[in-house]
Amino acid sequence: MNKELWDECVRFHGHACPGLAMGYRAAEIGMEELGISLKRTADEEIVCVAENDACGVDCIQCLISCTIGKGNLIMRPSGKMAFSFFDRRTGKSARVLFKPRERTDDKEKAMKDILTAPRDDIVEIKAPKYGIPEKAVLFDSIRCDECREFCREDKIRLSAGKRYCSDCYRPYDR
Repeated sequence: MNKELWDECVRFHGHACPGLAMGYRAAEIGMEELGISLKRTADEEIVCVAENDACGVDCIQCLISCTIGKGNLIMRPSGKMAFSFFDRRTGKSARVLFKPRERTDDKEKAMKDILTAPRDDIVEIKAPKYGIPEKAVLFDSIRCDECREFCREDKIRLSAGKRYCSDCYRPYDR
């Protein structure tokens, strides 16, 4: 483990915790599987699909520069502690899935175990069940007919000939 990178992640996240340690190891192992060094990436060449919205996602942002804003961090909240990594340049991919572990109240021990354990003891490496997500698309903005605010055209809902944002749309559920 690179202590400088770990400390940078802790500063970014705000505190050290087992979830952050899992994100660190996921990034480290994922990049190793793709055959590239653990570093920030330019633009969208590396993509991460996070299956959770836990602390570890901050490490993905901090270590390899996958962010929601750039469109190369995709959130697919399945509730699983899993991260899929894709290299657009080579087509390589890997899904890092954490194995169940015994829960403990000793957070320091848990972090140390996660950060130092042999990778095969804590994760399974699998192939993602889907291909490389498409690059981010720029959408036009459409004005909501009710609140008059603009939102992305792919988020507009139509009802009775009017355009509604997700806040104003009233679904018909019977």
